[in-house]
Amino acid sequence: MADTAFPYRCVFVLLPDYSQLPFAAAIEPLRMANHISERNLFDVSVASVDGQPVRASNGVRTAVDHAIGSDPPADLVMICGGLNIETLNDRELSAWLRRLARRQVNLGAVCTGSFLLAQSGVMDGYRCTLHWEHISGVRETMRFPRTEFTPELFVIDRDRLTASGGVAPLDMMLHLITRQHGIELAEAVSEEAIHERIRELSDLQRVPLRVRLGTSQPKLVEVVTLMESNIHEPLSLDELATYANTSRRQLERLFRRYLGCTPTRYYLELRLTQARQLLLQTNLPITEIAMACGFVSPPHFTKCYHDRHGHSPSAERRARRDRLSTVSVSLGPESVPAVLPDPPEAEDSTL
Repeated sequence: MADTAFPYRCVFVLLPDYSQLPFAAAIEPLRMANHISERNLFDVSVASVDGQPVRASNGVRTAVDHAIGSDPPADLVMICGGLNIETLNDRELSAWLRRLARRQVNLGAVCTGSFLLAQSGVMDGYRCTLHWEHISGVRETMRFPRTEFTPELFVIDRDRLTASGGVAPLDMMLHLITRQHGIELAEAVSEEAIHERIRELSDLQRVPLRVRLGTSQPKLVEVVTLMESNIHEPLSLDELATYANTSRRQLERLFRRYLGCTPTRYYLELRLTQARQLLLQTNLPITEIAMACGFVSPPHFTKCYHDRHGHSPSAERRARRDRLSTVSVSLGPESVPAVLPDPPEAEDSTL
């Protein structure tokens, strides 16, 4: 265990549109640890770049204790991210994080906050996690080649602590409590939070496939797993049936019975979902997104996308730019857009 002579000082930095659930899941275990132990083991404060209240993604405005840099030295600084993280790039915040890294302050993030840590250059050579909706975009663009993004619930790599969204930060902070004050206190906090168990570093963040499908039918789970692992080069229905050691007809019956659709329709929905994430979270050309999601040609991708969403991929991109242009995402006076203008795209009619 660590030296407990003084409170462990934690600063939580709220970004615009941050997600309140992972923030609460990170901060509440520390409060519970103080309450249960009847000691001030953790000294917690909340900050923003300019010291002003921050609006969460659910619309609630949260008051903060101070601006970054105006507080006493911290043992741990946690960045709390959420929506539109790819558009945030604050020079003052990035410079502050780099100064903390040089002073060997522990740095961390919840939800999408690790994206900003990587963007600031303080995650080079580290492993970290990110909410699963954003991992595919980061990997596809290879934007941070010196940072390894993993699908785990949370990652503790030396002096970097990162957790995905939802309640995953609760487990990460329970491990921090264990490291600082022992497993008994961590287990007591877990019980206080009515948390079934303290999940491990090896646990993955996505809900098990059999739970998401609403069935434990083994052949169906096996085939959907194959589909999710082969987005870039989709397998044919015959190949899926062969790998699952079943017949094509039996496969079609399973999908209709349990999922209410054909295997090809389900596979297409998976690929279109991946494509939409890449459209919204990256600046990859639409042609590259079509290839990355297994479509035989850009026109085929455009048609499938329009049939599913009622508009084309390029219209989706334009709507995204329009939304971002009407929402102020400034963190401070020196904020600059983090996302470069999209590369020129051919019109849908010529794709």
